[in-house]
Amino acid sequence: MTEVTTASADLPTSVRFFQLRRKTGVNHATCRSSRSRPVAGNRLLANALGRLPPPELLLTEIPIKDLPLYSPDFDADYPPVARALKQAIADVDAVLFVTPEYNRSIPGGLKNAIDWASRPWGKNSFARKPTGVIGTSPGAIGTAVAQQSLRGVLCYCNSPLMNQVEAYIQFKPGLITADGEVTDDATQEFLRNYMTEMHAFIVRVLTVLPRNA
Repeated sequence: MTEVTTASADLPTSVRFFQLRRKTGVNHATCRSSRSRPVAGNRLLANALGRLPPPELLLTEIPIKDLPLYSPDFDADYPPVARALKQAIADVDAVLFVTPEYNRSIPGGLKNAIDWASRPWGKNSFARKPTGVIGTSPGAIGTAVAQQSLRGVLCYCNSPLMNQVEAYIQFKPGLITADGEVTDDATQEFLRNYMTEMHAFIVRVLTVLPRNA
């Protein structure tokens, strides 16, 4: 069984980690969104990805919205929400990040979650953990700059990154319904292929770097 985690990063309602597992059987995805404002594009994208993995993958959420601001002062005694985050990442086979682009970078909430997960020194939750990055925005470059920023952080965290297929999705109204149905056939096929490639990448990495080795 392969488990992958996904992070979606529109704040406050779409910063999300998801777990992706290799599994024989039905795919399962859990997503939450606030009713206080319209569902953000990256939340919709995360919902869509939850419907498109190959049957070997299971995608569920690891929430990060309740994390306090990271400080080294916590390193000696992590709060329960941060310990839960690190344990959730430890329990999965991989992490998939779904991120918007804020000011040519990733949202602060997502960077904060990565800081928590990668600390304290010597207890980096992302080391040897396969990761993928995807995102959507209204602009034509579709979060390309944010994704490059995130890749730089993950490289430092010693996380094996899926470099191909790259996925920069230009979001347009109606592209994805609230329940995650992609209305454009070409986009749906592209995203389905992305998830298939993600599964193949995870298998390759875990063949060389077994989780419990």
